[in-house]
Amino acid sequence: MSVITLTTDLGQKDFYVPSIKGKLLSNLNMDHDIVDITHEVPIFNIHYAAFTLKNCYDDFPKGSIHIISVDAEVSAKTPALLMVYDDHYFICADNGLFSLMFDRLPDTIYEITVDQETDILTFPTKNIFVKVASHIARGGTPEIIGRKTEDYKRYQNFRATTTNISIRGQIIYTDAYGNIITNINERLFREVGRGRKFIIRFKNYEIKHISKTYSEVPDGDKLAIFNSTGHLEIAINRGVVGVGGSAAQLLGLRLNEVVLIEFFDL
Repeated sequence: MSVITLTTDLGQKDFYVPSIKGKLLSNLNMDHDIVDITHEVPIFNIHYAAFTLKNCYDDFPKGSIHIISVDAEVSAKTPALLMVYDDHYFICADNGLFSLMFDRLPDTIYEITVDQETDILTFPTKNIFVKVASHIARGGTPEIIGRKTEDYKRYQNFRATTTNISIRGQIIYTDAYGNIITNINERLFREVGRGRKFIIRFKNYEIKHISKTYSEVPDGDKLAIFNSTGHLEIAINRGVVGVGGSAAQLLGLRLNEVVLIEFFDL
């Protein structure tokens, strides 16, 4: 039994996601699991999609097949790719997303060569990605539907910058609770901080303590925490959209805004 996951920017309002699932079910038997990771990636935001999938794909069984329909248009300049990484299969347009998600080069890359069964080119996820996923799920080899390549679009992730006394990062993700996640990870914090006192600065706010749990501060108070992904997160304890307000709402924080950590000796 294969697991096929879906990560898209298609939302749940329209027929697109059911159409993809219906095509998968028509191609495969009911022994295969189709799992929604999310369909709420901001439209065309490959950084957001890469962060989401990077932090959950390895919780799925080896051999899982991950369809990524974010900025998914396929053309002669932007082919469809199948990448094998850590015994997982990833199917996506060659839009740079893979380079943002992986910490090393993929094990193997295939440029998809299968033909569509329709002249309509506006829905490659259904007409190409599903075909590739179904082939792999049935035990087919990648060489049948693609040719090996080492050429794929590459972007650099936004990285936090450091000095001896500071880390300068930025907001890269906002979750459903309105919590703000930065590109500053715990390893970097410990390497630069070396146990020193610190102040986390963002907009006109400051935090001087890293919490272990959200409930360490009173309801409605702001906090900083290293979350399950290992990234620095800024949150409001029990503050969510519509119920007291989230960190994104109350603190006015948005994607790409700067978060600065300054270290000092007593």
